[in-house]
Amino acid sequence: MTRRAKTPRKPLVKKGSQTNFKDPVGVYCRVRPLSFPDQECCIEVINNTTVQLHTPEGYRLNRNGDYKETQYSFKQVFGTHTTQKELFDVVANPLVDDLIHGKNGLLFTYGVTGSGKTHTMTGSTGEGGLLPRCLDMIFNSIGSFQAKRYVFKSNDRNSMDIQCEVDALLERQKREAMPNPKTPSSKRQIDPEFADMINVQEFCKAGEVDEDSVYGVFVSYIEIYNNYIYDLLEEVPFDPIKPKLPQSKMLREDKNHNMYVAGCTEVEVKSTEEAFEVFWRGQKKRRIANTHLNRESSRSHSVFNIKLVQAPLDADGDNVLQEKEQIIISQLSLVDLAGSERTNRTKAEGNRLREAGNINQSLMTLRTCMEVLRENQMYGTNKMVPYRDSKLTHLFKNYFDGEGKVRMIVCVNPKAEDYEESLQVMRFAEVTQEVEVARPVDKVICGLTPGRRYRNQARGGPVGDEPLVAEVVLQSFPPLPSCEILDINDEQTLPRLIEALEKRHHLRQMMIDEFNKQSNTFKTLLQEFDNAVLNKENYAQGKLNEKEKVISGQKLEIERLEKKNKTLEYKIEILEKTTTIYEEDKRNLQQELEAQNQKLQRQFSDKRRLEARLQGMVTETTMKWQKECERRVAATQLEMQNKLWVKDEKLKQLKAIVTEPKTEKPERPSRERDREKVTQRSVSPSSVPNAPPIRLRHRRSRSAGDRWVDHKPASNVQTETVMQPHVPHAITVSVANEKALAKCEKYMLTHQELASDGEIETKLIKGDVYKTRGGGQSVQFTEIETLKQESPSGSRKRRSSTVTPAQPDGTESEWTDVETRCSVAVEMRAGSQLGPGYQHHAQPKRKKP
Repeated sequence: MTRRAKTPRKPLVKKGSQTNFKDPVGVYCRVRPLSFPDQECCIEVINNTTVQLHTPEGYRLNRNGDYKETQYSFKQVFGTHTTQKELFDVVANPLVDDLIHGKNGLLFTYGVTGSGKTHTMTGSTGEGGLLPRCLDMIFNSIGSFQAKRYVFKSNDRNSMDIQCEVDALLERQKREAMPNPKTPSSKRQIDPEFADMINVQEFCKAGEVDEDSVYGVFVSYIEIYNNYIYDLLEEVPFDPIKPKLPQSKMLREDKNHNMYVAGCTEVEVKSTEEAFEVFWRGQKKRRIANTHLNRESSRSHSVFNIKLVQAPLDADGDNVLQEKEQIIISQLSLVDLAGSERTNRTKAEGNRLREAGNINQSLMTLRTCMEVLRENQMYGTNKMVPYRDSKLTHLFKNYFDGEGKVRMIVCVNPKAEDYEESLQVMRFAEVTQEVEVARPVDKVICGLTPGRRYRNQARGGPVGDEPLVAEVVLQSFPPLPSCEILDINDEQTLPRLIEALEKRHHLRQMMIDEFNKQSNTFKTLLQEFDNAVLNKENYAQGKLNEKEKVISGQKLEIERLEKKNKTLEYKIEILEKTTTIYEEDKRNLQQELEAQNQKLQRQFSDKRRLEARLQGMVTETTMKWQKECERRVAATQLEMQNKLWVKDEKLKQLKAIVTEPKTEKPERPSRERDREKVTQRSVSPSSVPNAPPIRLRHRRSRSAGDRWVDHKPASNVQTETVMQPHVPHAITVSVANEKALAKCEKYMLTHQELASDGEIETKLIKGDVYKTRGGGQSVQFTEIETLKQESPSGSRKRRSSTVTPAQPDGTESEWTDVETRCSVAVEMRAGSQLGPGYQHHAQPKRKKP
């Protein structure tokens, strides 16, 4: 299968880490045998990396005889005769080796229902699958280096704690004293139901296991059913009356941003039997059902996690180093996915139909994630990968982000009925193996001296050392007889000693001859070996020269490509800088445009506010001057009317004077009554005891139709003037308040003060009430009326009760002027100091005919 080239991009190198290499997802294909020999086959294995799909006969008829063959390539294809051992050696063995060396791994089986996924993962009687073989390889590698039980203790934060030997011993005694221990014991008899599955005949072991560390193995088993996560190892107390349903688990993120299942049970195991017993206990709780395609169809995705904990020994090599930071945790996840299926073929109904929908939905999310990852890597895009759309993809998103190797086994059933489903599976595999995953970084353990474990064991003396060569030689000689001579006549001891020495000398001579002979033989062999080595060196030198020529040619090619790469990088850098400059200019222009728009908006808002303000001022000024004009016109009309009345009065007086006889001027009753009233006002009440009561005249306001606030302070003095201010429909208050102002349109303040002549002067200050924007009221004063009581001065003559003769010029005397003015009352002319148009006029008294 041809892969598309990625967009050229300079790889980033993180500081302090390995080069950021990437490996594609390893996708393998396994073809299961047909159930019956006479079944029609639609899949053919071409070679060890390629399979070919044939269109079945029924589909050809439906497609007008269109015959189409499609080939798909994989990393390796396993035919129908492949054994579980061959599959394990190629696919799972490297993952287990990485697990022991501190790296994570993910292996999952994918395919349609009935394609052999569970058989591949778990195995069958007499033929163990990948899971028991992985467990067997792990315990074969770390068997003698395992820590005692409960030295490592899991917590709920996806990490491990270390306990000392004493705490671990107390924990073991406590667990053993429990009536039903949760942890499986290695002393139990193996369940015969799965005994044949874990009986692996082939011995497999990882190489280069760190002997200065201790290891612990923890397993957990979960299932994802209807997009909910359930713990298959959780112990739920049995209640026959009200059975308790299992509770779903939540996904959490640890401090290293790795996803894990919160509250999941993790069991520490010490052997393959214990681990598989835990797996089998959870397997019995897994949801399976009988469908039309498979008698025992998995209705959920199962995940069996093997967590390997590694911690170094201390400097003495006796105990585990009590530093949590030095713990290395690696994990291998074995996933058995539920089969994708079409509901019209499975004849599913009710719950089975809903389960099939959720299974297909989660597998579709997995396929979408793979497609987005491939698109991001091939085209340099940065689309968000929808991991969170499914619990399955969300749980394993860290693996696709570079936290471990990912391997997938595509299981297919070659029967013709599964052609369309197998075609979809092949397309998904084609997408998946184009996804590249970052290679995990090696984890380094603390730099303690290697060989600590065995050096500690050898402190008591050499163990198993071979005896020296001299001792062997001396032991091969015959023993010497007793050399003690007690008698001077002893003739046996010396001959025996001489004989023994001669035997030893003869044996020594024989050994020397044998040694010389063997040394000559060894020299000959050594010379032959030297000649062979020399010949091989010459041959190797020739080959090396040829390789050096090839290498030099490749170096030249590499240099050329590097120069070309540098040129392209330089061009890319220039383009990036140009793009950055353009983007900066674009941002600046956008900011300037936004600033101008904001400025225009502010100016437009200010303009609208100014227009509204000016409109209000114009309206207010117009209304003010309209009122002012109305007041002025009314004042002028009133003034002209008063003048007409005065002239009319004078004309009447002149007419009366003209028509009267010359001898005696008759007394005018009207004038006499007026004069009496004036006299009564000037004299004290005691001098005129029988005077008739005076009717007070009230000044009527020109705005009688409006509501008024009559503000009369409590300190005002009641006057006895003829003219009193009277405003109908008024609210009288002693202190101005907002409640009274809100109900009225006019305001009048009665103010009293002492004038210079000692009389009380009353001012009526009037104003209009306006509502403010804040919801209150304001008063704008418009006019002032002044009421003042005056006594006639001594220089001015008062008219007596006698009749005064007329003046020669025909005009009335000064008394008549005073009387007329008193009848007109107070008059304030326009243009006075009180302001424009502020006047107060009283109605003149009309003479009776």
